[in-house]
Amino acid sequence: MRRGACPSLAAPMPTGDGLLVRLRPLDGSLTLSQFSDVAKAARQFGNGILEITARGNVQVRGLTASTVPGLAEAIGEAAIVVPDGVAIETPPLAGIDPEEIADPRGLAAALRKEIAARRAALRLAPKLSIIVDGGGQFHLGDTLADLRLQAFRRGDEICWSLSLAGTASTAKPVGVLKSEAVIPVVIRILEALTAIGPAARGRDLDVCAVQAFCSSSAESVGIALSLMPTPSVVGIHDLGSAGIVLGLGLAFAQIDAISLMAFLRQAAELGAREIRLAPGHGFFVLGLEGEAAAITQRLALAQGLRIASDDPRNHIATCAGSTGCASAWMDTKAMARLWVETVPDLFDGSLTVHLSGCLKGCARPKASGLTLVGAPSGYALVVNGAAKDGANAYTDENGMKSALERLADLVRKNKDAGESARSCLTRLGAARVSAAFEQG
Repeated sequence: MRRGACPSLAAPMPTGDGLLVRLRPLDGSLTLSQFSDVAKAARQFGNGILEITARGNVQVRGLTASTVPGLAEAIGEAAIVVPDGVAIETPPLAGIDPEEIADPRGLAAALRKEIAARRAALRLAPKLSIIVDGGGQFHLGDTLADLRLQAFRRGDEICWSLSLAGTASTAKPVGVLKSEAVIPVVIRILEALTAIGPAARGRDLDVCAVQAFCSSSAESVGIALSLMPTPSVVGIHDLGSAGIVLGLGLAFAQIDAISLMAFLRQAAELGAREIRLAPGHGFFVLGLEGEAAAITQRLALAQGLRIASDDPRNHIATCAGSTGCASAWMDTKAMARLWVETVPDLFDGSLTVHLSGCLKGCARPKASGLTLVGAPSGYALVVNGAAKDGANAYTDENGMKSALERLADLVRKNKDAGESARSCLTRLGAARVSAAFEQG
């Protein structure tokens, strides 16, 4: 498996607890029976731990070379379609969200078909991603992509804004395409990436060059699309005529197979019919009505799932940690529970705490308000940075709880009325925060 490749059924990734396989079902959709079959297979062929990634993919852990074929057979028997090739992502409630401008799934399917037909000629980076976003409440504006197609309405016509390398707010705009022009232009861009080399990503493309070869199809560049912030996945969401969806999150991105199967069985009995995987380590449950959704939500909490937007666990990013990765020096799940118990005032929604087992920072490569990194001799704190950015303070195993208590006391004594935890920490500055963490 070459560096940077995605762990699939065909190419599992070695980790500290065995092999890992990542699955992205077609359109992120599963019946409850199919999701339960995945959990059952994870228990039979892996170590019984499932994860949902930040992008809404399912991961099965603890596999071996001899059990991966069994998992693949179980996925096939469950009739779960897992497209291979380039990752083409659509919003989790595509085709359901009443605020979406266009259902993007048809265009995404057509793109997959055209790319598959040219597979022999296209040599693309294994993590290359294309987002086809029809809009709606739960759009993918905050998700990074190499190529981004964003729907917008111009009179009675649906057009697509094309941009490269970033989120909706940071990607570099290329132009506006009519629906019939999208596939030829995207194929031409993928051919340009192939010409650069098999590791090329959207950031490696020259925007002016792309605009030049798209000039006959792309009408203009200056289209500013305004997207409302995406609400939290977790919670009960009333979609009007589309009904109610229940959003749930995995605590620290993981759940054991037995708990998941128990929950899915209960949800099915209450009328749930479909699961849509969602970014942010979560999923939506479809088919529930009023009181049934509230009961299902309570059952989810009993199985350890996140059910509310004010759950402090929503704002902690963790990797697999030392229990699941040979590179990690920290049990990130146990550490996360310690943070929730010791510094609850930090989790007001204003910042994300990143707990990384090592310097690689897999769970959150970008900067966080506070990042704790495992090290052979203890723990390193990074203030307003990423795991790789260098530590501001250190403590050892014995001093960790006291360090957190000092950090909590610092925020409690200095936070002004109405001030967020992030604003308070920013105002206090890295030096003062680090001093409190390290020595009081």
